[in-house]
Amino acid sequence: MRFIDMHCDTFWLMMRKKGVSLQKNDLCIDIEKMQKAGSMAQFFASFIHMSQFEGVDALEEAYRHALAMIAHGKAELAKSSDEIAIAHNFDELIANRDKGKMSVVLTLEEGGILNGKMAYLEELYRQGIRLITLTWNHENCIGFPNSRDPELMKCGLKPFGVEVVGRMNALGMIIDVSHLSDGGFWDVVNYSSKPFVASHSNARTLCNHPRNLTDEMIKALAEKGGVTGVNFYPYFLRENGRATVTDIADHFWHIYQVGGEDVLAFGTDFDGFDEGELDISDIGEMNLVYDAVQKRGFSERQMDKILNGNILRVMQEQ
Repeated sequence: MRFIDMHCDTFWLMMRKKGVSLQKNDLCIDIEKMQKAGSMAQFFASFIHMSQFEGVDALEEAYRHALAMIAHGKAELAKSSDEIAIAHNFDELIANRDKGKMSVVLTLEEGGILNGKMAYLEELYRQGIRLITLTWNHENCIGFPNSRDPELMKCGLKPFGVEVVGRMNALGMIIDVSHLSDGGFWDVVNYSSKPFVASHSNARTLCNHPRNLTDEMIKALAEKGGVTGVNFYPYFLRENGRATVTDIADHFWHIYQVGGEDVLAFGTDFDGFDEGELDISDIGEMNLVYDAVQKRGFSERQMDKILNGNILRVMQEQ
């Protein structure tokens, strides 16, 4: 049990495909595949695709849908309680590991469902959410998303977003800047008192996509004690969308050269994409990725950091 993955959208797909079991399914992630991957912990996102919600009450409906998704995920986890359990913090994750159980960390992707209401953040915390991806691909009450529009990319956090960062720091919730604009990233650097993450983002130098991090951003993230989870979405690995495990390893190596060994992690984004080409199909094939990354030149000690140590440190420091 060594592998921690900071991002997947499996709960979202399970809500869309009724009757899908978390124990075994045809998605990229299930408990059997996690066991094959040697998973210590999986971060499961309750992803909210705002295009599903319309009208004046769209954000309220999205918030209720998020709560329903969290409840559905918990119900599925309860069916396999001998094998897997929720971890609300570092200590619980380690306790689960020592019992021979895999852990689940509950996260939210699309902070816009807070709808400017701090009470919603507090409720999500009570429901077990321990990481929030501040934006998805749309402007929201927190800030602005990544964009190919350079002016939009300069826009940062809104006043409510600054409050959210402060409250998340106080609660011990991990701030996630994946999907955020560059301006928003730098605001989090300035306002967050705790290490934060880019749960599923790659190196923009290797693949020039606004969802990826510049070298300057990687350095700043490292200096804050944070981590970035290398994303397996083919179009974030190579601009032509045809990627291999070698491309994954190349992003790890570049990020290491820029930010050092303490900023590296996995954020597969499995079950969150169906475009492009990748030569692995699910988390059960992670051994191919481990081999490719290690062959790039990482020591066993560094692999331990990449596989779990860096994320565990960030959790411990919240």
